[in-house]
Amino acid sequence: MIQNPILRGFNPDASIIRVEDDYYIATSTFEWFPGVLIHHSKDLMNWRPLTRPLDRVSQLDLRGVPSSGGIWAPSLSYSDGTFYLCFTNVVGRKGVYKDLHNYIVTAPSIEGPWSEPTYLNSSGFDHFLFHDTDGRKYLFNMQWDFRKNKRRFAGIIMQEFCLAEGKLIGEIKLVTQGTDLGVTEGPMVYKKDGYYYLLVAEGGTGPMHAATLMRATSVDGPYEVDPDYPIITTRNTPDHPLQNAGHGSLVETQLGDWYMVFICSRPLQDGNKLSPLGRETSLQKVLWTTDGWLRLAAGGKQPQLHIPETDLAPYPFAPDPVRDDFDAASLSVHWHTLRVPADESWLSLSERPGFLRLKGRESLTSLHNQSLVARRIQSFQCEMVTCVAFEPVSFNQMAGLVLYYDESDHYYLRISHDEQLGKHLAVIVSDQGQYDELDVYVPIPQEERIYLKAAMNFDKIQFSYSTDGQSWQPMGPTLYSGNLADSYQRKLSFTGAFVGICAQDLRGTRLYADFDFFEYVSGNES
Repeated sequence: MIQNPILRGFNPDASIIRVEDDYYIATSTFEWFPGVLIHHSKDLMNWRPLTRPLDRVSQLDLRGVPSSGGIWAPSLSYSDGTFYLCFTNVVGRKGVYKDLHNYIVTAPSIEGPWSEPTYLNSSGFDHFLFHDTDGRKYLFNMQWDFRKNKRRFAGIIMQEFCLAEGKLIGEIKLVTQGTDLGVTEGPMVYKKDGYYYLLVAEGGTGPMHAATLMRATSVDGPYEVDPDYPIITTRNTPDHPLQNAGHGSLVETQLGDWYMVFICSRPLQDGNKLSPLGRETSLQKVLWTTDGWLRLAAGGKQPQLHIPETDLAPYPFAPDPVRDDFDAASLSVHWHTLRVPADESWLSLSERPGFLRLKGRESLTSLHNQSLVARRIQSFQCEMVTCVAFEPVSFNQMAGLVLYYDESDHYYLRISHDEQLGKHLAVIVSDQGQYDELDVYVPIPQEERIYLKAAMNFDKIQFSYSTDGQSWQPMGPTLYSGNLADSYQRKLSFTGAFVGICAQDLRGTRLYADFDFFEYVSGNES
């Protein structure tokens, strides 16, 4: 059986394509750099993170973007030997407005090189480029309307895209305003048996989320709605293990089978419905009915936690190593930086071979130049360990291990310096932007490395430290993992929990910290 989710941890807004025998899924990365994560599979069952196409500032400038801004809902497509990637950079999302810019990049191979971006529009988000069989191309996106007494999600619009001119041309057409589920977004378009099928997300990316199918005989509509909409949802099953199901994308296999990837979230089982792992990607087989609509192969509208294996030949990948010794010339595909690319001005894998050197810069609340390297937390049970050499001389200098949702909500096991304590270890808690230090301080000898650990067990997080990597002492009380969830205290955010290593120097002297290794070990929970 295939166990959902297939892409665990923060991997939302999946856009899937098949090119011959290869399958690719692009997911949103928001404020994390490089932009867009593309996974690869041969069998729809085994997946590996492959590449991040937006890897330079000329393609994607995230400095100053708000948390849960940046890259929203990228979409992949392929036509005549070229890969296309549409993406949105949301630079402002406060109040009723959406300041956003939409682009397209192309590449001859999924691994690049990816082009410089071509600007599309700024009317909304969730862009999808449809390649019609007559060679014409059309861009679909949701339209945002900030005006009083208007629906913010103002329907799906389309416009022709001229590849030769590199711009949108012709009339902008409203093709649907969606259904009574509301919040219509995430358009994906497919052509089959004389129909254009429009798959949209509805209900908002939360408990009311859903995916709805429509169809038309012309690309610009009118689109009729599936009479038994939506295809998939958990809006009426609050105890389902895969909550918030919606925002789907379809793919046909070489064997003629159809599958849908879609958003879901796995909440903690403590009654608070919080999902610190973020929005994940799951898979369902779908079947076409005799009257030309899609239904889940398992029946009903709720996703299945386990589905039968596909009929494709199994193609497993080697498991990811649990330990990164920082011996490579560049960071692995699992690592992201926050808003800015990794460069030698603040990050080095060569100045001290076998170590990741981070030069301290701005604080964990900065939206600009942080020295933070992080990866997704992908399991409710996991241990994360590092070892750091750091010699601060001021309280303004810090380095260590951080569990990070955003600048407002994070837990930080950090080394710093104090006039009375000297070099010491402490835990910082930021809860909805409120700074606190737990009243536990551990002195650390000068010139001595320290091992740092965070252990997550569902809703509980425990920090620990060691001087030899063998004997561990707990650091502070147990913390609540729900603080790292996108809906904690009803915040409207869209990412997931990361674990990272970081350094700050608020004096501006860029004191460095050397990290010897990083281990991420997942448990075996279902």
